[in-house]
Amino acid sequence: MRHAVIMAGGSGTRLWPMSVAEQPKQLIPFIGAGVGETEPDGSPAGRSLLAIAMDRLEGLVDDGHQWVCAGEATREPMLRGLPRLDASRFIGEPIGRDTLAAVVLAAAVLKKTDPDAVMAIFTADHIIEPVADFQRIVSEGFALAESAPNTLVTFGITPTQAATGYGYLQLGAAIDATPGFTVSAFKEKPDAQTAASYLDAGSEKYLWNSGMFVWSADAVLAAAAKFAPTQTAAIQEVVQSWGTDAYGPAIAEAYPGLEKISVDFAIMEPAAADDAFRVAAVPMPLSWLDVGSWPSFAETLDPDADGNAVSGAGEGNRAAVLMDASDNLVVSDDPDHCVALLGVSDLLVVRTGKSTLVCHRDHAEKIKALQKEVADRMGDAHV
Repeated sequence: MRHAVIMAGGSGTRLWPMSVAEQPKQLIPFIGAGVGETEPDGSPAGRSLLAIAMDRLEGLVDDGHQWVCAGEATREPMLRGLPRLDASRFIGEPIGRDTLAAVVLAAAVLKKTDPDAVMAIFTADHIIEPVADFQRIVSEGFALAESAPNTLVTFGITPTQAATGYGYLQLGAAIDATPGFTVSAFKEKPDAQTAASYLDAGSEKYLWNSGMFVWSADAVLAAAAKFAPTQTAAIQEVVQSWGTDAYGPAIAEAYPGLEKISVDFAIMEPAAADDAFRVAAVPMPLSWLDVGSWPSFAETLDPDADGNAVSGAGEGNRAAVLMDASDNLVVSDDPDHCVALLGVSDLLVVRTGKSTLVCHRDHAEKIKALQKEVADRMGDAHV
């Protein structure tokens, strides 16, 4: 049967101070409305990335085959925010160990519950439109993964710029009677000159690596056992107790000893060079935004005539007043608190009840380091 797993881990440190331990980025209701705005009943007016990701699955796979893999500490708020998700389909990790551990854990759980499971892997960071095209392309990916054993499918986004913040897929030959291509190589985040050369080569040669996949549980576990045997054996041992009282203590004991490594590094890159596996890419030529930083969040908003974006509510948001200012992002969680900017450009201003960030756009990638410095100096209450 076909399943879909949303990876909703990650600390979201590049979206600090709005993303904090008690409300990680996946749960912030900041898409489609001002963070400080509320509905008439007092609930947040925006939508969370996780809720949007779950809604994209509607009609793609059955409700009973939709899963979330995330930090165990976020179980209760995530279940409250996702009424369709049964608690038995929440796969909790005691601590983060990057995507290899999460993928192997999810694959082992699905294999235990459905020996014939074919699983799509998504993340809770993306805005993807139109949804109908997304679902059609993912269905093609399912069919490709089901067409031959040991097939590992990834989805490639058509580049729209010479981006240095994404990895790239180098495409090989087209796969007959399918929309897919073999993957010759996975390219890490390039410098500006290399990224420009990838863009010039065209989408027939290079695509952005989306971090979305489809494979059978058997195929990905076989690849994991070959290329990351120690990690895989430890996780599979834990999953033997899935659904019993022994599972919680077992995973809590095993996880700290696992290596932190991505599924791309650990599995996809070596599998692409191994004849025992078929690594394929299905192009996904649609609107795709990875909302992992404040500049990318700004792209979800409608700017005013001067390029200023204010909490998603446009220039009518009474929580911000801007004069002689341009190309700024202002986000606030309190519509009664006025944020005023005068004579400045290219700033990120994010205000919460506990912390305020003022940062030049060019320094957005350093917010993760700043968040760590705040934790060291101010303690965990602010992160």
